[in-house]
Amino acid sequence: VQLVESGGGLVQTGGSHRLSCALSGFFFDDYDIGWFRQAPGKEREGVACILWKDSTTYHVGSMKGRFAISKDSAKNTVYLQMNNLKPEDTAVYYCAAAPRWVSTCPTALYNMDYWGKGTLVTVSS
Repeated sequence: VQLVESGGGLVQTGGSHRLSCALSGFFFDDYDIGWFRQAPGKEREGVACILWKDSTTYHVGSMKGRFAISKDSAKNTVYLQMNNLKPEDTAVYYCAAAPRWVSTCPTALYNMDYWGKGTLVTVSS
């Protein structure tokens, strides 16, 4: 099982950026995919979740309206579109997979089994 994040970098305040999570090695229909982030000195928090099977999405309240999770089935990739970025969005962003037989989004955010290594997004003020 592999989840590989990409797209991190330096972004200006107010800018937009898109992260990618490439999936491989498992049957995607049986999993929900989530995005998480961990800011310096803070605990990891859930950002968004998508049901691979039907593309239903869930976004954590504080980021709803600015961030959007989506997927491209042909590319086995999940995306996180981030808009109107703020310095407090600076964090390492991770994608993860949760088995649907345990729970589905948003509860799946608490049951992720597989994790990527993360990609750093730095928002400059």
